[in-house]
Order: sequence, then structure tokens, then C-alpha cells
Amino acid sequence: MRIEWLVAALFAWTCSAQAACTVSLGNLSFGPYDPLSSAPATTSGNAVVTCNDSPPPTVQIQLSPSSVSGGFFPRRMSNAVGSDTLDYNFYADVGATQIWGDGTAGTATRSQKVSKNSPWSVTFYGRIAVNQDVTPGSYSDALTVTIVF
Repeated sequence: MRIEWLVAALFAWTCSAQAACTVSLGNLSFGPYDPLSSAPATTSGNAVVTCNDSPPPTVQIQLSPSSVSGGFFPRRMSNAVGSDTLDYNFYADVGATQIWGDGTAGTATRSQKVSKNSPWSVTFYGRIAVNQDVTPGSYSDALTVTIVF
């Protein structure tokens, strides 16, 4: 069984009078999910933050809870035509030990000073849990990426 799905990301950011920063984030997709596989489905993507003011602001990247589950653990995607959900998460580290969130409930954020003309690229790591018996179809969730500086 192969399941195709896509995580949609919505963007929101907060702006300060002292600096102007922007973020760009491409679509993230895990591709086909095989519920019989003993290995989790994984993906990764980058957020790139660019600021144009001096002194360089410290920028923090936060990721919202799942719009489907309402929480960070697990985040869930919903089937476009059915009631099945698929558990997944995004992590701040390649080892999948730090759930990326808003700093609450034990979740991690990332922050760094972002100098003018020196963009900051941050990698997100995604993982779908193994052995989920779900109906084939398209699965998605909407997350908000918040940039605070």
C-alpha cells in the first residue's frame, strides 16, 4: 500500500521597528508512505531567514502545533476524503530527539543573530511514525512558522 500526502505550511511572522527580516520556506513532502515498512518515512527542508538591518537582530523560529491534532506530540495529518489520520512530527535535530515547536511543552525552537547580507538557513527534519494502518489517499496538515525578532 502506498499513501501519498503533503504537509502544507502557512507563514506568519512578527516584525520589530528595529529590524526588517523575511523568511522563505519551501513545501515539504514525505512522498509515498508504506505502512509495512519498518523504517519511518522522513523528509527535510530549509527555512532561510534574511535580515537587512544593523545591529543584527536575534531571530527565533517557532513552529505551531498541528491544526489537526491541536498539539505537538503527535502532530497529525488528516486524509483529504476520509477520517483517517497519520501521526508525524518535525524535529530540530537530525536524530529526531527535539520536537520543533514554540518553546512550550518541552518543544524546541532555534535562534541566532542574523547579520545583514548573511542569511540564516535552518533545517527542519520530518518523520512519520511506522506501522500506521491508514487508508490510501492524500494526507495534509497546516502549520504556521513564526519568526520572532
